[in-house]
Amino acid sequence: MNRIQQKLQEDKKLLSLYFTAGYPAIHDTMSILQQLQDSGVDMVEIGLPFSDPLADGPTIQESSTAALKNGMTTQLLFEQLKDVRKTIDIPLIVMGYFNPMLQYGVEKFCATCAEIGIDGIIMPDLPLAEYEAQYKAIFEKYGLLNVFLITPQTSDERIRQIDAASDGFIYMVSSASTTGAQSGFGNTQSAYFERIHAMHLKNPQIVGFGISNSDTFQAATAFAKGAIIGSAFIKHITAHGANSVADFVKTIR
Repeated sequence: MNRIQQKLQEDKKLLSLYFTAGYPAIHDTMSILQQLQDSGVDMVEIGLPFSDPLADGPTIQESSTAALKNGMTTQLLFEQLKDVRKTIDIPLIVMGYFNPMLQYGVEKFCATCAEIGIDGIIMPDLPLAEYEAQYKAIFEKYGLLNVFLITPQTSDERIRQIDAASDGFIYMVSSASTTGAQSGFGNTQSAYFERIHAMHLKNPQIVGFGISNSDTFQAATAFAKGAIIGSAFIKHITAHGANSVADFVKTIR
């Protein structure tokens, strides 16, 4: 069983953190991962920086730009992570965009992820139909879970299709906007959370976008299995440095 699937079976709300590989400094990747695990985070999304991250808000876009300027590449990230499973036990997900994966070679990318010990991949710009027609067999060959995103605008029919194609969790985007921290969730978002919960999907949902503190984490997980925090964490390490991870996690739960 995949580490993500094992983690999803635990009887608690899951906290996942996102950070951009190669930010703030090029060699911060492993240190941040270790601190996240030591702080009790359940799962980590490692962002592979890309020059045109359409789904990301300004904070993550800026961190991606900085990481690319620092010299981060797909190959360098894989080199940094080659011994990650000697010290890191929690599930790891690579989040990025399809162009770098395609340039690297989809099967080579998946094979390297499997060799390192990556558990899943999130590619917001890889369409479901294209994934199922061309790449699903490759992901399955290497034991990688592909995580799909849904938004408040995603139709019930589409959500059912995504649920059928998934074997881990569904990334439940809290709003139709790009990523970014916000002060709270409104009635529209709360109704969306309840609507998805009432669909009784086979895959649990983890909420992302707009979660920045304990209150928004609690609200996001009222009807979902867990929540993902990205922009607020990036802002924290920008302001306080890459060795301040534990201080941030303490503010969430």
